[in-house]
Amino acid sequence: MARSKLKAKKVLFVVNAPEFFLSHRLPIALAACDAGYEVHVATAEGVAAREIRSLGLEHHTVAIARSGQNPLAEFGSILSLYRLLRGLKPDLVHLITIKPVLYGGLAARLAGGSGVVAAVSGLGTVFVAQSLAARIRRVLVSWLYRLAFSQKRLAVIFQNPDDRDGLLAIGALKKEQVRMIRGSGVNLANYSFVPEPKGIPVVVMAARLLRDKGVYEFVEAAQLLKARGVEVVMRLIGAPDPGNPTSVAQVELDRWAAEGVVELPGYRSDIARQYAAASVVCLPSYREGLPKGLVEAAACGRPVVTTDVPGCRDAIEPGVTGVLVPVRNAVALADRVQALIEAPEERMLMGKAGRELAERAFSIDRIVNQHLAIYKELLEDA
Repeated sequence: MARSKLKAKKVLFVVNAPEFFLSHRLPIALAACDAGYEVHVATAEGVAAREIRSLGLEHHTVAIARSGQNPLAEFGSILSLYRLLRGLKPDLVHLITIKPVLYGGLAARLAGGSGVVAAVSGLGTVFVAQSLAARIRRVLVSWLYRLAFSQKRLAVIFQNPDDRDGLLAIGALKKEQVRMIRGSGVNLANYSFVPEPKGIPVVVMAARLLRDKGVYEFVEAAQLLKARGVEVVMRLIGAPDPGNPTSVAQVELDRWAAEGVVELPGYRSDIARQYAAASVVCLPSYREGLPKGLVEAAACGRPVVTTDVPGCRDAIEPGVTGVLVPVRNAVALADRVQALIEAPEERMLMGKAGRELAERAFSIDRIVNQHLAIYKELLEDA
């Protein structure tokens, strides 16, 4: 009897890009199906939307883009989500990434009736940039967070304490609405701990090619290491994101390729294999939620060099599984990479500790169970 009642509960995931849903939230959705929920997914249209449907999940196309600031288009996104919520009447809405959290939160407030889980996986560029325009946008976004989180039944999932404290400081939510979950998890079976390959050490950075990811610092560090005569391969994996204002331009990639200082294999889906071929994983980002790439690096047993910023520092145990460097500092980045390149024993110990950290804190089963517990809690309060 209890199970048939649970089957009637509808959970709607809202995320702008279908690819992100597949890479970061699919295990939670499938586990929710297994637990008896009726699972729906709302994303913008895209090739990956067909894969979502092929998995037996109900997919809904909504007009929401990852980037863009046209007021009419943004209002259209809110209206599209409102119409979906009014028609579908989900028992629980799980909002993922910045725009779905803000716009979906507003739509859920207007539609009424749903419990809301908001996953804040980073506060975005607007909370990093210091220009006048960014400061003005920050005031607007802070107001939108307060509106979006005005829900009767709300749980807000944070991946690091800095983002949590930032939104608490602006009065966007109450302490009792906060939940902490460290990242999106990793399937440990898919990211095996294998010994570092022999030969010239390889340092891998795998990310969207954005300024805020620290791409320019990585390339500058590669130039410094080459000038010092350090024998190392610096491999930058990823593709530009033309819709993002901080994206690296193709002309710059062409120039770097001509210089031959970094390898540029482009976008790759076989990240486990790429990390297995590496000696060190690097992410000099300016701010993150909790980067999935560093969790995957830990699972593969690779030491990490990353920046001492929210999210990045929360993905490692400094001095144990990796090292922290100051943000926007290519010299410090080159120094720490060189130190690890010249210390194979330290790399091995850090890699082993990284795998242990992944098993202890980042396994996908642990992350899934934490999410399902939040669902149950909110639905019992209905």
